[in-house]
Amino acid sequence: MANSPRTVSDLMTHTAVAVGSRASYKEIVTLMHRWKVSALPVLAGEGRVIGVVSEADLLPKEENRPEGDTAAGGSPFADAAKADAVYAEDLMSSPAVTVHADAKITEAARIMARRRVKRLPVVDGGGMLRGIISRGDLLKVFLRPDDDIATEAGAVLAGLPAAAGIEVEVAEGVVTLRGGLDDRALVPLIARAVRAVEGVVDIRLDLPSP
Repeated sequence: MANSPRTVSDLMTHTAVAVGSRASYKEIVTLMHRWKVSALPVLAGEGRVIGVVSEADLLPKEENRPEGDTAAGGSPFADAAKADAVYAEDLMSSPAVTVHADAKITEAARIMARRRVKRLPVVDGGGMLRGIISRGDLLKVFLRPDDDIATEAGAVLAGLPAAAGIEVEVAEGVVTLRGGLDDRALVPLIARAVRAVEGVVDIRLDLPSP
């Protein structure tokens, strides 16, 4: 079977840019600009992730800036505390939304979608930073060659006796399954099994009853 990515550790960036809890506002902005990232993990001790500081955490300082004759202070914004913050420990969102290195990539995708974040710190069982995984990293599975996808999909079908004789064709990540199928009730099962193969964009079924 083709060696396709299975866990977050297969796709993550292992060299992660992070800051300590006492990193200054300007240091954080400088690092984001230099490394072209929108968020940074905040670390304590030997590298335990205690929070994440993002562009959204930094913006209140600009949003709350007085304009014209408006007097300073008394900001109406809910994030007024962050507008006055100078260090990462006061700017960060905590606890951090993280994912474990051995988690499936589908789990990372669900966390990003549910929590509406673009990247996740990757941690081990002790909460220590091991890397970063981004939306772009997750999309790398769709760079798999069609031949690799076809090989893995064929191996998946070989494990299903009812799918014996079904042919697999892949073009641009779209899998087409062709062949006769005695039990039509098995179509959803077969489609689900093949769709689980990393890199599959869509499935086309040409499985008429014999």
